[in-house]
Amino acid sequence: MSNFDESDAFDAAVPLSARAAAVRPAPYLDDLNPAQREAVETLDGPVLMLAGAGTGKTKALTSRIAHLMVTGRARPNEILAVTFTNKAAREMKERVGRVLGQTVEGMPWLGTFHAICVKLLRRHAELVGLKSNFTILDTDDQIRLLKQLIVAENIDEKRWPARQLAGLIDGWKNRAWTPEKVPAAEAAAFDQRGTELYDYYQQRLRTLNAVDFGDLLLHVVTIFQTRPDLLEQYQKRFKYILVDEYQDTNVAQYMWLRLLAQGHRNICCVGDDDQSIYGWRGAEVGNILRFEKDFEGAHVVRLEQNYRSTPHILAAASGVIGANEGRLGKTLWTAEQKGEKLRLIGHWDGEEEARWIGEEIEALQRGARGMRVLSLDDMAILVRASHQMRAFEDRFLTIGLPYRVIGGPRFYERLEIRDAMAYFRLATSPDDDLAFERIVNTPKRGLGDKARQKIQIAAREAGVTLVDGARLLLSEKGLSGKGGAELRSLVDGIGRWSDEARRPDHNHIELAERILEESGYTAHWQNDKTPEAPGRLENLKELIKALEQFENLQGFLEHVALIMDNETEEHGAKVTIMTLHGAKGLEFPAVFLPGWEDGLFPSQRSMDESGTSGLEEERRLAYVGITRAEELCTVSFAANRRVYGQWQSALPSRFIDELPEAHVEVLTPPGLYGGSYGAAGMAASASPSIMANQASELHEKASRADVYSSPGWRRMQARGAARPVSQPSEARNMVIDMQAVSAYGAGDRVFHKKFGYGTVLATEGDKLHIEFDKAGSKKVVAKFVVEAERAGDVPF
Repeated sequence: MSNFDESDAFDAAVPLSARAAAVRPAPYLDDLNPAQREAVETLDGPVLMLAGAGTGKTKALTSRIAHLMVTGRARPNEILAVTFTNKAAREMKERVGRVLGQTVEGMPWLGTFHAICVKLLRRHAELVGLKSNFTILDTDDQIRLLKQLIVAENIDEKRWPARQLAGLIDGWKNRAWTPEKVPAAEAAAFDQRGTELYDYYQQRLRTLNAVDFGDLLLHVVTIFQTRPDLLEQYQKRFKYILVDEYQDTNVAQYMWLRLLAQGHRNICCVGDDDQSIYGWRGAEVGNILRFEKDFEGAHVVRLEQNYRSTPHILAAASGVIGANEGRLGKTLWTAEQKGEKLRLIGHWDGEEEARWIGEEIEALQRGARGMRVLSLDDMAILVRASHQMRAFEDRFLTIGLPYRVIGGPRFYERLEIRDAMAYFRLATSPDDDLAFERIVNTPKRGLGDKARQKIQIAAREAGVTLVDGARLLLSEKGLSGKGGAELRSLVDGIGRWSDEARRPDHNHIELAERILEESGYTAHWQNDKTPEAPGRLENLKELIKALEQFENLQGFLEHVALIMDNETEEHGAKVTIMTLHGAKGLEFPAVFLPGWEDGLFPSQRSMDESGTSGLEEERRLAYVGITRAEELCTVSFAANRRVYGQWQSALPSRFIDELPEAHVEVLTPPGLYGGSYGAAGMAASASPSIMANQASELHEKASRADVYSSPGWRRMQARGAARPVSQPSEARNMVIDMQAVSAYGAGDRVFHKKFGYGTVLATEGDKLHIEFDKAGSKKVVAKFVVEAERAGDVPF
């Protein structure tokens, strides 16, 4: 009796069971709308399920898998279902189980691209020179291996960092290029050595019996291309192929799917070309746009009924995305009532924007906007760039509003911010040994463990601080060479910065910028070629910007220490702050979309590097942002933002003028932009004096809730933590000339070039206690303010 081979069953017809299964009841079909049902029941041939945001594509996809099994079209092990995340794979399996009313067993080919390819590669590893027990390297191991290769080839790793090479190789693997397939135009990368190092790297991986994540797809594609007999076996095995988020596939994933689908041709891809936002990591929107050409006779089903958002929100999103040329086209609609229009508001600057959004969040908590009462968990702030988060974090910490940052650490916990703050701490207090330990070799100064141990010993034996211990060590010539020279430069700098910080008339903002430049810390990130470096530089600029609200470095450092100490890990509701990229797939009743300004959103870098395609991807990102909102969506922008240490007028995003007016409510008080919200309207009000006068009108007309009576402020008072942001150490550190007679009195309106307009509350010699309209309560020297009526003449 011959043994049964699983491959014998690949083409086994099961007409009787299929016929019997076809007449069984299928209650899961009753819950589908007509388009979803069409997508589920169209089982033969290639199908593209073009699913807009919130249209129930996961429901349709899982119902289709269940339908394949219920009707006997395929057994669980004959279905290949591919997702992009493990979470999505688990959810799909659970949903299929709920549809079938039982636990789904025997679906070995439901998972992520990488998980399925690991399974395939372990079966056929020898075909690419590996053993089946190969190791998968993580990013750190990959970087370490590339560093070894770079050093071995006598390449300057500072000029040509390993992370840059890793990104280059990963991009090539995403496009399914082995070393010999890299085009000549790309081969010149990495100092003409890119493909050579790529080849060495692959050889080294084989010696180690290891792969990186890019190899998982690349090796399987290579196996299928070079072994048609093996490819044919898998083409027969997988009777039906289903792919989620098809718009996010890269070239290697696309080639892998096409090779497998050439067998039965029963491939169903689910995706939304309008939500393709990951081009920067290899995703090719063209994969979904040319689906009908790639798979002849494909049937396209458009899922357009939205179950998430109101008609106004959908119409606003459609208006923006409609400006894109590279799209298949669909129109979202909903059976829900109209609800709230998309709200649009302009602000004087980024701090005013954060303040207003904080007040709106607390108003929505109270149900004060004519809506139902919302929890903090119901609200999200979605930013284009992570450096925008700082203004919101500062504001929410000050008023005690609980929040969570998704996709990264909070602003003051980021590595680059902690490093910079350590430098500032040494300028105000050279005795701070912890700060010195953090930055003594950051950036690299050639001070290894032995050198740092010598500093510790010198300081301990002399009973002095580490800074003084370093000076003693240098005076006794206990450290020479490059490390010694770099250490001398650092301790001299600390002494110089400390002397300046003690001068009462010093400019602490200029001092902070100089500290980061003279220490080499800014240059460290400017020379870094990793993808994270630009974001870190933006965060450092945001840190400098945060100093504007304080009289000196010490006041700022104390403020940060206090607010971070007051922030406890409370359980309960919190506002979500995250990037637009991270928000894809999520939904919230109320969404705030700040920073809609040209250059920020759309990103200038995306437009410069990718031209029209970059602009269209930015527009898709705007579409994703708007469609995260279920009930209320608010877009905001600011007239001024600090760029490279200088205030600059900001033009409202071009996407704003693409919003359909009938579905937008403008909240901006009259006067800020002369009634127009596009670039043309901004041109008339771009001069500083005009903008200052318009700001005065805005501040006089805009009604504000008193921050110190807000729910957040009361929460902080209840914890005994509430105190005005300007009070920590500024009052103690200010030298007051009590003999001076101020020209201003209580109630006078004044203007300060940093803090804007305010009202004098009290005078104390030549110091004024002022309640600023948008910067809170502060004490400033009288000579730094002018009468409000003369503000238009103040040079910016």
